[in-house]
Amino acid sequence: MATSLNGRRVAILAADGVEQVELVEPRKAVTDAGATAEVISLEPGEIQAMNGDIDKADKFTVDRVVKDVSVDDFDALVLPGGTMNPDNLRADENAVRFVRDFVNSGKPVGVICHGPWTLVEADVVRGRTLTSYPSVRTDIRNAGGTVVDQEVVNDNGLISSRNPGDLPAFCAAIVTEFGK
Repeated sequence: MATSLNGRRVAILAADGVEQVELVEPRKAVTDAGATAEVISLEPGEIQAMNGDIDKADKFTVDRVVKDVSVDDFDALVLPGGTMNPDNLRADENAVRFVRDFVNSGKPVGVICHGPWTLVEADVVRGRTLTSYPSVRTDIRNAGGTVVDQEVVNDNGLISSRNPGDLPAFCAAIVTEFGK
């Protein structure tokens, strides 16, 4: 990939239960394009990633804790999925505030799979069009969003995808959007 993100700082907000490939592949895409990516989580230490929500995968070091960061620290945000990850995030007021502030700032946000649950909790999907894993779609609609079944949707810098199968298109879309 091109080095279109030189000097950009990307937050990857994740907690225990994150779908490993949805953390690893976007992080690789943005760092390969020249960005610095940091894993932001609820507590210091490590988070436990999962494969298919069932099997434990690798652990990832937390770079910074969400209560100690601000939107001003980053140029873009990635919200990976996995069922437990966004469920943990949406129960944390600091994570919800960070996501709300990020979306409201107008800076780009990439979200995949179950990740929109945190957007719903932050009340930032109203009037927006996005895609997600099928089981999250009713929640998005109930929160005032419009759902489409597409590989990638870009609604004014809110880039969304459905599942790990969409990762090649998702990663390309976030690199392009984060470089604007």
